[in-house]
Amino acid sequence: SCSSISDDNSEFWLSTDDSPLKLQLLALVGKTGTEWTAPGEFEKYASQTSRPVRLSAQKRYFFEVIHKQNDRGTDHVEVAWQLLDRDFRFMVIESNHISLYVNESALLLSDVAHIPQTAASHQHAPTKQHSAAADMLGKDPRDTLYQVPLINSKFLQGVLPDCSYQPSYTIKDFPLLRYQGLQFVCVYIVSLFYLHSYCFLQFTLFFRAHYSHIKGPEYSVLELEELENHTKTQISSDSWATRKGKSTDTSGQRAWSDTEGEEEQAGKEDEVHNRAVNRKHIGEDERDSLWGPGTDLEGTDDEDLTPAPVFDTEVNWSQTFQVNHLDLQAQRSDWIDLHCNVSGNLLLHSSDALPMVKAFMDQLNEKNHGRFTLVRVVNVVKRVDGVQGSRYLLELELKDVDGQLLRLSHYIYTLIRYSRRRSKEFGFQRSKPQLVLCNPVGFRWNPVATVHFIVPVKNQARWVQQLIADMEQLFRETRDTNFNLIITDFNSTDMDVRKALQKSSLPRYEYVKLGGNFERSAGLQAGVDLISDDHSIVFLCDLHIYFPPSIIDTIRKHCVEGYMAFAPIVLRLDCGATPLEARGYWEVNGFGLLGIYKSDLDTVGGMNTREFTDRWGGEDWELLDRILQAGLEVERIYLRNFFHHYHSKRGMWNRHMKQ
Repeated sequence: SCSSISDDNSEFWLSTDDSPLKLQLLALVGKTGTEWTAPGEFEKYASQTSRPVRLSAQKRYFFEVIHKQNDRGTDHVEVAWQLLDRDFRFMVIESNHISLYVNESALLLSDVAHIPQTAASHQHAPTKQHSAAADMLGKDPRDTLYQVPLINSKFLQGVLPDCSYQPSYTIKDFPLLRYQGLQFVCVYIVSLFYLHSYCFLQFTLFFRAHYSHIKGPEYSVLELEELENHTKTQISSDSWATRKGKSTDTSGQRAWSDTEGEEEQAGKEDEVHNRAVNRKHIGEDERDSLWGPGTDLEGTDDEDLTPAPVFDTEVNWSQTFQVNHLDLQAQRSDWIDLHCNVSGNLLLHSSDALPMVKAFMDQLNEKNHGRFTLVRVVNVVKRVDGVQGSRYLLELELKDVDGQLLRLSHYIYTLIRYSRRRSKEFGFQRSKPQLVLCNPVGFRWNPVATVHFIVPVKNQARWVQQLIADMEQLFRETRDTNFNLIITDFNSTDMDVRKALQKSSLPRYEYVKLGGNFERSAGLQAGVDLISDDHSIVFLCDLHIYFPPSIIDTIRKHCVEGYMAFAPIVLRLDCGATPLEARGYWEVNGFGLLGIYKSDLDTVGGMNTREFTDRWGGEDWELLDRILQAGLEVERIYLRNFFHHYHSKRGMWNRHMKQ
């Protein structure tokens, strides 16, 4: 018999001869990631011990050991056997009984053709299921919308009146402190007149101090609260200052909607205001009251220090409880909480999304004589601005008069307008705000823009192989030729990166070899310098990323030249987790994965290669500061099926081996 012992899980597979094709699973230590054994603990689980196996000393047997270790504890794995002439005691199989299947000493890490494709380590992974535990792991129409052909842009011309796009939350030319831009991104979609947190209070004070010169109606505190109440009111079809057209029925449609902003419930103004005022007026007396007012600490030697008795509460067995409905989404704010990395996007309520869709469809069909029918609302993304007006990205499936299924992915703007009316008692008074549905001039994404993925590497052969294979798969699934993989290689010695790219099926790639130590900023900038088209998109990337098939389309939709960059939030996988069994946390602090037009990146000065040389970390925040100072927005969305693989840092970049 054989026994497998490990921390954590392990499997021992043995063939009936020297062929990898005849492997059979003989022993294992668990499957869930929670099982483990100590060294020498041969019989903790029944599954550890195999049935009796007859082996011949004159034959060779192929075996494979699979070991999975988490990021805690001490890892180990051993395989032991019971021999008939050794009193049936388990003994670890020693090296004199083992030989190499292939001598890899002369091979590079990128050479993988000799590795057998066995049932033990190369099983086909199951596909995603509808009944997945998390929404992100299930099938969703948002994941395949990129496959539907886009509606011809000529049908969108003149549908809505043009308007200037000037959001109130951009901070052009404001002298930020180092890494202060992170704070503005975490509040960039919160309504400007709510003091949700210290981070937002800081932004509000900045806004009032530096933008008080902006021309517009003056507001009192009561008027601001009135404004907020009105922007929270559900929008009816009569509220729109647009032409009425043919109505498209959206009843029964489900609005799959992510949002970067959701308005807080009405009626919380006083509570939030009082909380902010109370915090502001904390004085010395109140701080001293933590120790008690005027407490005299002298003469405490004679004090009785015997603990006071503690009494348990009597149980009332006849007591019952009532629980009110809790809407968690309504309790969350639009602020990206840097202390919470497990919550995803806020959900935009259908009462907000569907009236917007209906109003647009009315105008679309009036302009095009009823040519289109709404099939499905796939996604609506909202960017809240309680001062100028919110921006929406509508993603719809339509059917035209010929029966062709089409996709609409289009930005619209809800401009807030006020008019003054004369009152006999109080003179001029401002009327209720009116929302004008309009087309934000210039704010339009390019569906054919080339996306350049730039990845700096050094001595990460297996991960580079995986990256190239993933990009090949991305091309096979999308057939999109307007993307380019740029690898900047800091003189890797464990593989020939250029040769691997040449052998790949990628439609387009570029390679540049650099010397010296790994420098992320320098590597990214070297890739940027290879790009000649200023109107293409740069995606600053890491090596250990899993991309969903929709990633190219997603980057294009959320990058707008001259207006907006895109920093998707990636899910960092836990040790042992895979994209099909995703467990981990959102990387809310990281901005290293960034999409931005080449012209915009050049305008802000590119990567900071002067300060960030032989170190990494912080270069993304510093770049964020300059992007915001240039007046650009930074779109921040928790992205579906976008993962960062867990990996060991052993041998990475500039780490050295201990002698």
